[in-house]
Amino acid sequence: MKNSVVLVSFLACFMLITSCSEVYKFSLEHKKQTTLNSNFKVTLKEMEDKAINRVQFFVNGKEISSEGTSVNINTSDFGIGKHQISALVFYPEKTKKENSFFEVLAHKAPIVYGYKIINEYPHDRKAYTQGLEYHNGFLYETTGHRGRSTLRKVEIKTGKILQKTALDKRYFGEGMTIFNNKIYWLTWQAKKGFVYNLATFKQEREFTYTNSKEGWGFTHNDKDLIKSDGSHKIWFLDAETLKEKKSIQVYTNKYAVKDLNELELIDGKIYANKYQQNAIVIIDPTTGIVEGIANLKSLKKEMEKTQKLVPEDEVLNGIAFDAKNNRLFVTGKHWGKLFEIELVKKQ
Repeated sequence: MKNSVVLVSFLACFMLITSCSEVYKFSLEHKKQTTLNSNFKVTLKEMEDKAINRVQFFVNGKEISSEGTSVNINTSDFGIGKHQISALVFYPEKTKKENSFFEVLAHKAPIVYGYKIINEYPHDRKAYTQGLEYHNGFLYETTGHRGRSTLRKVEIKTGKILQKTALDKRYFGEGMTIFNNKIYWLTWQAKKGFVYNLATFKQEREFTYTNSKEGWGFTHNDKDLIKSDGSHKIWFLDAETLKEKKSIQVYTNKYAVKDLNELELIDGKIYANKYQQNAIVIIDPTTGIVEGIANLKSLKKEMEKTQKLVPEDEVLNGIAFDAKNNRLFVTGKHWGKLFEIELVKKQ
């Protein structure tokens, strides 16, 4: 009996040692952060140098060619932003997937802009501005808050509301844009947008967005509708189906730029309010690189000379551009003024 116990103990220890020796532990070794147009190497390591059969590498779910247990990454192939890298490892009678990521920053710093005020116009203090757009001599504006969200046509010089309709009280209105004589208006958290007739303000259609987190800012490039969702991503929607087609990630040479809010396309670049920062970032819509940052914090201070603003709420939001006359308009939530400004590059 005693011999049997010893034998069982020996076999248990032997099995334990054997099973431990068969455990494979992998890691992906590489740079976690780099810059656009750079190259780096990713290597699949077995922690105890045990033999493996082969490795397949994937970036964002798509297989990339590799040599043995390493792969060379050219960041220009993937662009700026955070990307998932995976290795599918084949070893004796088993496979395992190892996941990691790398983050690509812009390769150059953004240009910094200040501003000068060209004109000031009255603006409705009751307007919690979410979207702003210039069209044929007038401003079109959407406002927020449930039960108080409105779409307006506004006379610039007087601030007079010429036309107005309200959104259903269930929804919190967000950004808007005008495209092909239609007004496209987002809601905040309902993952739903609405299409209105430009002339009559009659609601004609609704659409949903399922990939982006929320609805914040809206603009277009004469082909696609372009929206922000409060993150560091910009989404492109098919103008016919209104389905999200793709997204870009927005980065400077140092970090991802989140809280992107109201949008305007100006000379082929996306201008975006950075929520609560009283700033505008200028984004290349192809790459997502922030090419410029306009610091408008002192414009908020200018507004506070005549009006007390609620901190972190009544902030800069609203960008409209008159391309024909090269006029840039900005305002804020509950601001009593609309400013025509010119951005000035800082030396």
